[in-house]
Amino acid sequence: MAIAKAERLMNLALCLLGTRRPLSKRELRESIEAYLEAGSDDSFNRMFERDKDDLRELGLVIETVENLDGEVGYLARRDSNRLPPITLDAEEAAALGLAAKVWQQARLAGAASGALQKLRAAGLPEDVDPYEVHGALEPRIPVHEAAFEPLMLACRDRRPVLFDYRKATAAHPEPRHVEPWALECWRGHWYLAGWDRDRGAERVFRLSRITGKVRSRGTGFTAPVPDVVTVRETVASWAGEIADRSALIRLRSGSGYPLRAKATAVRELGDGWDELEIPYGHGLDAWLVEFGPDVMVLEPAELRADVVDRLRAVAKG
Repeated sequence: MAIAKAERLMNLALCLLGTRRPLSKRELRESIEAYLEAGSDDSFNRMFERDKDDLRELGLVIETVENLDGEVGYLARRDSNRLPPITLDAEEAAALGLAAKVWQQARLAGAASGALQKLRAAGLPEDVDPYEVHGALEPRIPVHEAAFEPLMLACRDRRPVLFDYRKATAAHPEPRHVEPWALECWRGHWYLAGWDRDRGAERVFRLSRITGKVRSRGTGFTAPVPDVVTVRETVASWAGEIADRSALIRLRSGSGYPLRAKATAVRELGDGWDELEIPYGHGLDAWLVEFGPDVMVLEPAELRADVVDRLRAVAKG
């Protein structure tokens, strides 16, 4: 939902909740700035009807009655729109409290802190510590990338975005026009899954490789959003986590510790080199390129050719 529309709906809801008598469309139009700027009566009427329907879909009970002047009026009675008392047992409140403490960066931190205070007011016992219920470890989700917040909002609002993205094997970033689906954190890094309009296919992007600002581009998606977005599985596959083959590589001594951690066998060759056997799947070539001259692929031949092609592409850039 665009910020302007959200603000307009909020103003309309406040007017309807704050009145003691039904308000006519004319009165509502004079009270809400966005309606004054709507232009013609037809434009205002269409906007008002859409907003009223949206508020009802969100759960606001809006009554339609006739006022003393015979005009149709609208109001939302407080007793009809009051939420029932919130009751949480100790474990439910602690789980919500723990979730509220996860966020440590971005603007979500302030909202989470405020939500935690409200949870305590709503039933989290003072003597219940979320950490004691779920263990001594405190989970944290770090958010250092500037692209996180605009992408999070774009995923929520179903808004296409445009950003510059530098692949691991590219020397320079390229523009990407994406319909964002979901954000997910995996092994300390944030990833975005979505539909790449230029390539006509699903893609996953690492946020740390997005350069510059994320810009909104139009409204509406052209591709259906899948019911389940498998960000982690896709990234794991690209990183060689889902292995169905084995590769033999030569690695410079004292380097490439992530590769050594994956190796099923390591043999010292001397002269500053080791030989490693690594299980891998799709995408290992892109990962090996990141280690530059410290890695040499011995087998299989197709993996070696893929790595050489990627290195040549970087050199040309």
